[in-house]
Amino acid sequence: MAIGNKLTKQEQRNPLEIKFMAGAEEVKLTPDTVKRYLVSGDPSNVTAQEVVMFMNLCKFQHLNPFLKEAYLIKYGSQPATIVTGKSALEKRAARCEGYRGFKAGVIVINTAGELENRTGTLVLSGEELVGGWCDVYVERFTEPVSVTVSLEEYIGRKKDGSVNSQWSGKPATMIRKVAKMQALREAFPEDFAGMYSAEEIDSGELPEMPPEVTGEVIDVPATEVPADDFASIMEG
Repeated sequence: MAIGNKLTKQEQRNPLEIKFMAGAEEVKLTPDTVKRYLVSGDPSNVTAQEVVMFMNLCKFQHLNPFLKEAYLIKYGSQPATIVTGKSALEKRAARCEGYRGFKAGVIVINTAGELENRTGTLVLSGEELVGGWCDVYVERFTEPVSVTVSLEEYIGRKKDGSVNSQWSGKPATMIRKVAKMQALREAFPEDFAGMYSAEEIDSGELPEMPPEVTGEVIDVPATEVPADDFASIMEG
């Protein structure tokens, strides 16, 4: 008697599905899952290429988007943005071989008119915040990996040129985080390749980070993308 080759639904594998480990958990992603549940903003406008880029970044960097370790953000016709969650960045840094911590702060012009690198985010009345800095300590280096960034270059602005609420409300905190992320990428380029924090991304055209990045949950409508489009992209 011949044994049939029929597979149960659980045994059937979506040819567009990718599997990978993120920590101790196995993550399964398909284009449909990403479109339905993992897009912040306008899921109907996300392209096949953007979805595949997001899926493969999660796979390469072992990020679990269901635990808010990565976000795919899309507004209108603007190119999609991929943001890495704060917890994922902190865990990744702790796992980097040779990582021995960091120091970070702000760069201000103090009341004496002098340029000062200050640890933390304290900016006093009468002082001008002009940037941020970070030193990352790596065991194999004799000197820390040092980065300074300009506030004017990264401050988040709306389309009308005004500063958005996140940057106007806590500019010192935001620019310090930008400096920290850039220093980590320079110190550990393979471990942080393609990973960008919300503070770095928010310096561009986006008016604000979407609700999911700040902890709220929103529902997005499901939209269909032809399977052939995804298949051709994933095959290269």
